Amino acid sequence: MATFVDSHVHLADVAFDADRDAVIERARLTGARALVCIGESIAAAARAAEIARAHPGFVHFTAGVHPHDAAGFDADRDSTAIREALRNGAVAIGECGLDYHYDHSPRDKQRAAFAAQIDISHETGRPLVVHTREAVDDTRTMVEGAGKRGVRGVLHCFTGPRELAVTALDAGWHISFSGVITFKKWNDDALLRWPPAERLLLESDAPYLAPVPHRGSRNEPAWVSVTLAKLAAARGVPADDLGRITCENAARFFGLTLI
Repeated sequence: MATFVDSHVHLADVAFDADRDAVIERARLTGARALVCIGESIAAAARAAEIARAHPGFVHFTAGVHPHDAAGFDADRDSTAIREALRNGAVAIGECGLDYHYDHSPRDKQRAAFAAQIDISHETGRPLVVHTREAVDDTRTMVEGAGKRGVRGVLHCFTGPRELAVTALDAGWHISFSGVITFKKWNDDALLRWPPAERLLLESDAPYLAPVPHRGSRNEPAWVSVTLAKLAAARGVPADDLGRITCENAARFFGLTLI
């Protein structure tokens, strides 16, 4: 059985309230060696921390402010809360970034919140988990600047374009693929073959983006095994080998000791 780390799962979401422990156990039984529970808001980070405490060594958590909520970002209050979460075990900052598709927050507010979280990463040495959608130019500019400061990060749920991946990889960042690469509309297996193996991460983004053949269902981390199989096939390598490499990448990136 190939192993994997789910580097991005929203276990604190209400979608898992009825069976969260069972979801976590299914992931373990399917080959997961760790789950990274995303705290996309200060409130979500607090819930994620509780989940991590209930599953020590297997579930880890992050803390940040999503671009959708950037309009309400308070540099003093929220930066203090993120730093406190990092002191209490958060393994990364985020999910943060830019989303110009929905524009739930003004773009200048999104850039300011993202910049503040880049600053925290620079100060603490903890990596960033970055969301970007239809914001290629500004994301490239901010990732390039962050990389020059030694800030590490991952572009989560990556679907392109390649020039954004080039910027991220040049900055020393990672690329994470989700179940989107199994969708019928996916047509860029060349992108899956292109990044070096040592920069790859895998994720579910559950409860969203369930991979084929589970489309239409609530996603869960156990199904990262499906995404791993697709990525390995596209790259022409055994899933066992790619799973091991991506586990090592996740452990190094987040500073995890895998169990």
